[in-house]
Amino acid sequence: MLQDILTARKALFATGAHTELRGQNSRNRRVVLLNGDVVGNVRSDVSGISARVYRGGVYGFSSMAEYSAEAAETVLKAATENAAFMDRHAPAGKPDIPPLPLKQYPAQADIEDAAQKIYVEFAREADAYVAKKYPDLVSRRLVTMEDSMEKLIIVSDGTDAHIMAPRAYTYVMMTAQTKEGMPVELFKAFGGKGTFGMNFSDPAKLYPEIDELYERLMQKREGVYADAGEKTVILDGMMTGMLSHEAVGHTVEADLVLGGSVAAHNLNKRVASDLVTLTDFAHTAFGEECPLPVFVDDEGTEATDAPLIENGILTGYMNNRESAQHFGMQPQGNARAWSFSDEPLIRMRNTSIHPGKDKLEDMIASIDDGYYLIDSNNGQADTTGEFMFGVTMGYEIKGGKLGKALLDTTISGVAFDMLKTVDMVSDKVTWCSSGYCGKKQPMPVGMGGPALRCKVKIGGR
Repeated sequence: MLQDILTARKALFATGAHTELRGQNSRNRRVVLLNGDVVGNVRSDVSGISARVYRGGVYGFSSMAEYSAEAAETVLKAATENAAFMDRHAPAGKPDIPPLPLKQYPAQADIEDAAQKIYVEFAREADAYVAKKYPDLVSRRLVTMEDSMEKLIIVSDGTDAHIMAPRAYTYVMMTAQTKEGMPVELFKAFGGKGTFGMNFSDPAKLYPEIDELYERLMQKREGVYADAGEKTVILDGMMTGMLSHEAVGHTVEADLVLGGSVAAHNLNKRVASDLVTLTDFAHTAFGEECPLPVFVDDEGTEATDAPLIENGILTGYMNNRESAQHFGMQPQGNARAWSFSDEPLIRMRNTSIHPGKDKLEDMIASIDDGYYLIDSNNGQADTTGEFMFGVTMGYEIKGGKLGKALLDTTISGVAFDMLKTVDMVSDKVTWCSSGYCGKKQPMPVGMGGPALRCKVKIGGR
């Protein structure tokens, strides 16, 4: 656990300049088994300190890969000098960032660090179950992991905080073959926020869901290609989450808005049907804690929810403190940094479309000829909102009933056009939090949503 050697350095903060001093320890534990063989075994801890100072519309930044009082004083002095240099030679002429009331967020408890052999033994036991029960698989991969970012954040104005954010997952990946010899694969991530020990006490608890994963893989092995074209589909919660994050969320991050994203000229305009409301949640959503809760960001802003779309109208952006001042909005805690050596960027936290009132079974029954799309393994979108996502699991819908499974396909479209076709929204939200957002720096994020009935272009053979 990081010892507080930073608070005493507040006396060195430059007068009249917003200052951030951050100590950080990033941990990573990971074991990878491929067909029973250990092919990855990682255990790393990276610590350091950074400082950032804002003066006249420019930032000075400095970092050091050392966690000590001397390092704190060194980076603070360098960042202050860098800000003054930039203000003299490349003045932006902007006003100071509006100050926030100084608060103290309660320190979080230390976490129990499991020995590396725990990850290895858990992976071996789960892998042995898959190997014995399903010998017909072409290959299998099993990953056990935990990562965390511990941060001590000290600011001149805003909220001082100690943040501990561990998450742990077990990934199971299976590959089979069709009769024609074509490989088909599926994977599933188990786990969520908290340490490995909190999430995984007994591999046997995963076996029912591993069996379900295998059953779906066998259905996919006998699957069919989708018919290409614009179709009425149901996007399940995981697909909705990817759409919310990749195709919508990035377009409404204020730095990308300033760079010319499609959201720049759509504020307070209709971008979706009345049934669509989208929020980037800080730590609590729909009465429960979010999959990856954020309470304070790396600028010392206390995290609150960022409403983005309300009943189809684009109502806001995600901001840091500087962009919030530019747009006349309130900062809501979206400035996050991956490593101690990274400056905070505007990032999503837990982005989700709100649930509606429809039952999934009624949504399926309403479609005569379409598709139910469940899982994806990749996706890409740009600042125009144009997207293309891979679909790794889905089913035909014929006459209001599920038909054959689908082989891998893609969907594509323009998010703000596609969202206007949403005419049914399910009453249950599914979350996914096992991956990373790759905007310049990796970042753990949560994304989710209900099932949506909409129109989208789907690929064929």
